[in-house]
Amino acid sequence: MKSLACFKALADQTRLRLYHILMHHELSVGEMVSLLEMGQSRISRHLKILTDCGLLVCRRDGVWAFYSAEKGDKTHAVASMVASLDKGDSQVRADLRKAEAALQDRREKRRHFFNEIAPTWDLLKADIIGTFDLNGALMEHISSCRKSVDLGCGTGALMGQMADRVSEVVGVDSSPNMLKEAASRLKKLPGVFDLRLGELEHLPMGDAEVDLAIISLALHHLDKPELAVKESARVVASGGRLLVAEFERHKDESLRDRFGDRWLGFSVEELIQWMQSAGFGDVRFERFPVPNGPGLLLFECCRQES
Repeated sequence: MKSLACFKALADQTRLRLYHILMHHELSVGEMVSLLEMGQSRISRHLKILTDCGLLVCRRDGVWAFYSAEKGDKTHAVASMVASLDKGDSQVRADLRKAEAALQDRREKRRHFFNEIAPTWDLLKADIIGTFDLNGALMEHISSCRKSVDLGCGTGALMGQMADRVSEVVGVDSSPNMLKEAASRLKKLPGVFDLRLGELEHLPMGDAEVDLAIISLALHHLDKPELAVKESARVVASGGRLLVAEFERHKDESLRDRFGDRWLGFSVEELIQWMQSAGFGDVRFERFPVPNGPGLLLFECCRQES
């Protein structure tokens, strides 16, 4: 009986605490060890019990393992019951506050990392993709339009090229220093540019504000890249388009330390699934091999009518 396995798994305070946290966030084993201040072997044992009964899912990304609550129909009733019964519980509230603080600290460290490397970002980026002209490949898919946005614009290199075809180009980035580098570059160029500080998962933009959104090599830095895809759908007008350039799934762990990567690329299937779930259709993609680096994927899709 599946219900018996679930109830047995939840009949433990530590496992209940873990389940509450993972209903809201995806975390690594190490992060849960720090949050609950328990040994790794103990945490791993509890995670295995919750995973074996189907309440948790484990996502492997290189040598790392990330856990989150299963969101399918089969566990929806259990999750709803647990959340309802423990609503307002002081331990649950304290755990969730600590988890959010840890995630905020992770975001601040990532912002600091990109602030530090902003002046040399273009050179560092070339270390990964070599001589491949990614911006040139993107430009082949960009036609004349009223307004576009480069999400995770970095130093503004692509924005400068887009100005020949787009009346107004918006750039969004979470790093103030990246935006300073972009402002320095773009002030020398003709065109209408608008730089905004913000997170890709919570864009500082209005609904249906642009005709074209581009996310180039930014999703793998985010905690929840699927939310950035969903947000891009919010800001793209019906009939508008989204371009996504990303690394295909790979195993180069060194990119985590060298470039602050959160994800080691993505599969074609999961990227398409995120786009379709967000409301994009007619999804097409190309593969580009990169010597001495992860393969590149370039997607183009259209915002469907609401």
